[in-house]
Amino acid sequence: MSVEQSLLGKDTSYPNQYQPDILFPIARAQSRADYAHIEGIQQGKDWWHIFEISWLNSHGIPQVAIGRMSLPASSPHLIESKSLKLYFNSLNFHRFGNRAIFIETVEKDLSQAAGAAVKLELFQVDALEISQPQGICIDDLIPQQLKNHPDAGLLQYADDPEEGDIQLYSHLLRSNCPVTGQPDWGTVFIRYQGKKPCYRSVLAYIISYRQHNGFHEQCVEQMFADIWQHLQPEKLMVYATYTRRGGLDINPCRVSDLTWMPNPIRLARQ
Repeated sequence: MSVEQSLLGKDTSYPNQYQPDILFPIARAQSRADYAHIEGIQQGKDWWHIFEISWLNSHGIPQVAIGRMSLPASSPHLIESKSLKLYFNSLNFHRFGNRAIFIETVEKDLSQAAGAAVKLELFQVDALEISQPQGICIDDLIPQQLKNHPDAGLLQYADDPEEGDIQLYSHLLRSNCPVTGQPDWGTVFIRYQGKKPCYRSVLAYIISYRQHNGFHEQCVEQMFADIWQHLQPEKLMVYATYTRRGGLDINPCRVSDLTWMPNPIRLARQ
């Protein structure tokens, strides 16, 4: 199914009965066509935080939680965000005997939509910690040139490209929803082992996404592919923590080496 057939950007009534068939899968293959040969594109996770989770216990009393969903990058499908929001809303008036049954039901439905095993972790509403970004912030640098759309040609090596293992991050990531045109904001982390890149060129490349239309997962995979092909690092991680919309935030991470998988985090502006 194409995204044009989804409910994204359309007026929709919120379901008040359990409705697993509202989940809308989107195939990853089309957006990966140009870089399907890059193994790291399918290595990693898409972590989602779901801030509007509620269901009824066996006595009919509302329960609330914050959820962290983990969807493998190797799954054939991602799940369209509005359909996920509507799915969780459809659980608001459904009774579950306990939390374990709720989690089991949700994992089964999401795994069926994604075509791979999806995991859900629940947190008390005041228990999800806020993390501090780790690495070198490059936001105060001044790039030599700026572009309005992603341009891998902006990526350059440093003048003294010695080998190293570095982690850079920027809060300046902005892209647009490819259906609604609404802006998406995020912080992107790039861990890199190999010949040192020019930090200003990396920032210019990140800024070049400001008018780009793409889903969060697709943007991260394009960044990963461009850096991998143009700078040829020995190892690479690209991890974006996007801000919340509609009670959801999406945090895709791709790695060339599974030993570089980070722990999922939540930043202050999420």
